[in-house]
Amino acid sequence: MSGDATLVLLLLLATILLLVTQAARIEVVSLGIIVVLGLTGVLGPVDALSGFSSPATLTVAAMLVLSAGLEKAGIVDYVSRSLGRSGEGGVRRLLLFLMLPTALFSSFMNNTPVVALMIPVVLSLGQRFGVPGSKLLIPVSYAAILGGTCTLIGTSTNILVDSLYRSAGGAGFGMFEFTSMGLVYVVLGTTYVVAFGPRLLPKRTVLNELLAASAPGNYVTEIIVRDGSRFVGRPLSEILEQSRDVTILEVVRREEAIVGPGQNFELEADDVLLVESGARAIHSLLSAHGVEHGTVVADEERISIQRVDLRVAEVVVTPGSSFTGSQVRDLGLSRRFGIQVLAIRRLGQHHKVKIRDWRLRPGDVLLVQGEPAPLRTLQEDGDFLLIEGVERDLTFPRKAPVALAILTAVVAAATLGLAPMVFLALAGVALMIATRSLEIREVVRAVDPAVLLLLAGTIPLGKAMEQSGLAQHAASGVVAMVEPFGPWVLVGACYLMTSVLTELLSNNATAVLLVPIVLGIAERVGVDPKPLLVAVAFGASASFATPIGYQTNTLVMGPGGYRVTDFLRIGLPLNLGLAAVATIVIPILWPLV
Repeated sequence: MSGDATLVLLLLLATILLLVTQAARIEVVSLGIIVVLGLTGVLGPVDALSGFSSPATLTVAAMLVLSAGLEKAGIVDYVSRSLGRSGEGGVRRLLLFLMLPTALFSSFMNNTPVVALMIPVVLSLGQRFGVPGSKLLIPVSYAAILGGTCTLIGTSTNILVDSLYRSAGGAGFGMFEFTSMGLVYVVLGTTYVVAFGPRLLPKRTVLNELLAASAPGNYVTEIIVRDGSRFVGRPLSEILEQSRDVTILEVVRREEAIVGPGQNFELEADDVLLVESGARAIHSLLSAHGVEHGTVVADEERISIQRVDLRVAEVVVTPGSSFTGSQVRDLGLSRRFGIQVLAIRRLGQHHKVKIRDWRLRPGDVLLVQGEPAPLRTLQEDGDFLLIEGVERDLTFPRKAPVALAILTAVVAAATLGLAPMVFLALAGVALMIATRSLEIREVVRAVDPAVLLLLAGTIPLGKAMEQSGLAQHAASGVVAMVEPFGPWVLVGACYLMTSVLTELLSNNATAVLLVPIVLGIAERVGVDPKPLLVAVAFGASASFATPIGYQTNTLVMGPGGYRVTDFLRIGLPLNLGLAAVATIVIPILWPLV
């Protein structure tokens, strides 16, 4: 192995380690890759910066904007709520009527905003039909992943594989070339989740479900039982006898949250009670000796709760949020919006102590308190997803037909091969702006810098792997291991290699890094590279076993109160089953020779 290949291998290993451990922000890792490749001379300046001008990067950015136009039009919201009314009749019927429209939308839109729009719908329907959100949210995420495999623009992974294949001199893929395989995935995946999901998924009562059940005109706040209070050592029933219209939603004791405690639950000093009642009853309760208002985080300091007429809501840190890695004390929510942070939930655990110093991660849920209007404004900034506590307005704006027409025109032109996909997507963005379907600030907000910088860094890394010979070395190793077993096993090996790496990194990074290796494998064995590239595309998209492999899994983790083991329990069998299906079906649809 040459010196350049050794250096690229070390850089690749460092990149994987940093992305898996999240020791550094994606933006920092990506820029570091570019700098190292350029300064060491592994790549020239033009090649080191090629990720910024790559058709793949520009196409992904443009499709994010087109998805934002459809999101603003309210199409997903309108249709999903309409279809959701047909979900009555049991959890399996509800799953079916939630998963099918999600898969349909995800075939033409970016998966993340589709799931973001579906989360409040899912929680609302779950409450209506008595089904916990934890039984529904993972299936909706999976449906978005499965639906995204059906078209060239359904997921950024397909766009990347197509663009990198064309850059290497290949013919590329058509708009609906993935559809037959994608429909197989949708049918099998949906059948599996509907059949086994109700048993494999947890039944958890999370805070957003309790808040949604609050009576109109009631408020949710926290009180602390101090040492010396007559309630210490006594059961909750004494509080409930004194204030009969008070509901104890949760007791937090030394970082452990007890949701819905029973009347015989005995209180200890410094227990924090989350209570729901009218303002007068809460005031009466606070007049008892040794009971005081809780505190909230207002930027850098904890302050006492002064009002009980504010709304309590839950917001999720979105993937790609600019606040990822920031401490709660530095968010500035109180200064900018008059919003205070009550608590944080991470990996199914509720935390209230020293939360000022917590650094946020995608999927974290913040329990916040503020006026309804600022809470809506907080969501509009795009860093948080408001999932509970403030009703969202349902609209079907006049621009919806325009947004639909623009996307339809882009898809039709791409299907007919009238122009390269990157130019068609950029033309669609221009039309969105010209018709005022999107404002410039909304276009800027739709372009996720973390995603684009990841592509800008990994695309030249993939080029360095190819030019240094590292990709060829890796291809030789894979071929040596599986060639004796036949070309069909080669498809399965490429799929499994992609699927495992995706669960640790991300779908986009995995696709970019493996395409050069797969092209090298096809060249050495003498087979058509298309089936192997399809294996990479589907292996990178079909990420079900962890919450970090795909953004939609990260997004539903907090609202559903999920733990990592929940994804593993239901997702690992689905991963393995679809891998077996892909090994058999891909060579049939795309012959190797």
